[in-house]
Amino acid sequence: MAPPQGQMRPGRQLAVLGFIFVVLYLLVFFSGGASGGWKDRLEPRLGLDLIGGTRLTLEATNSIDGKPPTSENLEEARQIIESRVNAYGVAEAEVVTEGNRNIVISLPGQNRELTDVGSAAELRFRKVLKAADGSGVATAPTATPTPSGSASPAPSGSASPKPSGSASPKVTSSPSAGGQGGGAPAPSASATPSAPASPSAPAASPSASAAPVPQSIQEQRNAVEKKVGPAAWTAASALQGPADLTADPSLAEKLKPFGALSPQEIAVLTPQMQFNVPTITCAQLDKRPAASIKDEKQQAVACEDGAAKYLLDVAKVVGTDVDDANAVLDEASAWVVSLNFTGDGQDKWTELTREAFNNTGGACDQTALGQDGKCRVAVVLDNEIVSSPEIQGVLTGDSQITGNFTSTDANKLASQLRYGALPVTFEPQEQQNVTATLGDSHLRAGLLAAGIGMLLVIVYSFFYYRLLGSVIFLSLVLSALLVFGALVVLGRQIGFTLTLAGIAGMIVSLGVAADSFVIYFERLKDEIREGRSPRSAVPRAWIRARRTIISANAITLMSAVVLYVVSVGTVKGFAFALGLATVLDLIVVFLFRHPIMTMFARTRAFLSPRVSGLGRALPARSAEQDSPRTPRVKEA
Repeated sequence: MAPPQGQMRPGRQLAVLGFIFVVLYLLVFFSGGASGGWKDRLEPRLGLDLIGGTRLTLEATNSIDGKPPTSENLEEARQIIESRVNAYGVAEAEVVTEGNRNIVISLPGQNRELTDVGSAAELRFRKVLKAADGSGVATAPTATPTPSGSASPAPSGSASPKPSGSASPKVTSSPSAGGQGGGAPAPSASATPSAPASPSAPAASPSASAAPVPQSIQEQRNAVEKKVGPAAWTAASALQGPADLTADPSLAEKLKPFGALSPQEIAVLTPQMQFNVPTITCAQLDKRPAASIKDEKQQAVACEDGAAKYLLDVAKVVGTDVDDANAVLDEASAWVVSLNFTGDGQDKWTELTREAFNNTGGACDQTALGQDGKCRVAVVLDNEIVSSPEIQGVLTGDSQITGNFTSTDANKLASQLRYGALPVTFEPQEQQNVTATLGDSHLRAGLLAAGIGMLLVIVYSFFYYRLLGSVIFLSLVLSALLVFGALVVLGRQIGFTLTLAGIAGMIVSLGVAADSFVIYFERLKDEIREGRSPRSAVPRAWIRARRTIISANAITLMSAVVLYVVSVGTVKGFAFALGLATVLDLIVVFLFRHPIMTMFARTRAFLSPRVSGLGRALPARSAEQDSPRTPRVKEA
């Protein structure tokens, strides 16, 4: 017989709930990312505080003038670092600011290498104006250094430009030829020796010293001048090119103090002094603080392969001119970083390659030219030259940075370039491994707390509600299974990681779930006391309790959303777990609790005060029914 009009069909709700369980656990066992045995597929992704991991502290600094960063710059740097870390595919990466200088990075998993994520990633393309030996052994450049790569409109190493439509242009880098004299560039038969101080050599661009020197840097220069002594400083300032110490032994003695300067002290010297003084070596230059050559409007000095020292022109193409960067495999199955320029950036890049190809104004001297007599363009990342290819044509399209990259190196560099340069420079301060032993104890403590909480709720519910306690028990079990399955699936799909704070959020959700039981069952008792039968009281109590249950859970859910939006770190995990458990509890309330109560209301046991748990509500109603009817006066 069909149920009366308007009567609910509990089987439908239970069937929907069963369908949700089937779909969820099919995803748990067979979705993308599920691997290993059945036990492995049931393991949720655990966070740093549960399985251990790596934590790194980065201290923000402005490298030379030492001014503290602004809060806006520090927050921007935090977001960029977080994007870089997430691009590595790391789950539950926690990147937070600490104080007004520090950024703390925490990743699950032991022995992570995190220092590179804090590199400034300032990309600059600079013409190589001059080259000299930077090993501190050779006295002066006597021949053209072997170039470390080439750039041409075609992927091949052809010496002549190809038609522009033949292939994508590349910036390539290959290992340089062997060096002499402790790393000095190898002599080339086609090179024309030139004296470093020859009048015909191109003069240094005035742009290198045209900008006013900040007071803080000038003070540091004065301190360096005092340290090396007036004689050394005067001799270094008078140099017009790399000094030939063999021609003037007294000059070698005068310039010797510069070899004892620290990298921080070297960084405040002018580019001309860094390049011309032979006792300033690549070992010192390579260890300069981050962003020492950040200013794109100033000439700079940098080394390649730790031996060749280059005087570099102002940067005419910078990292912001790059629209996108990706790690790809080239035709030779080698990893390269593909660069896509912006509209204006492409115009700048084309103009730079034109200047280099034609050696406009003779800016590049003989020591800086490549094997084919063309200028080279150095690809400078922070203080390091990634490659310095010879420009063999005017490049009108996108380019590639090539080198001996592994997949990890290429993806790391592409990530740094893609997400932009950090507005603040950092120095790694402390990297430590958080042991899993502490995490295991926290996990056991959290699970024990959750188990005790659930046990207390169940014991109280059976003691107070008896048969209705079984509804509470089954509802909590179903909610727990839904939450667990959701954690496993979300861990694979969006990288959600269960932390100790997340476990705390789920424990709190137990209290929210228990409140909804109390609201419903007490409403049911009120309906029976008012004279309705248990079967008719169940739907009426549900209608009256439903709005209150929804309101209470909605407030909890909104609190979790607000907390998730405005918080950082582990508090986000707490808010997410609390919100997830609240939503799933509502599903169980609508698709299990009310339907199962409707089915119970049709049983004999439900009418027994001792079994049902309705307590004194049923005896009061029975006594009322057994007593003789008496006239009643009701208020209008």
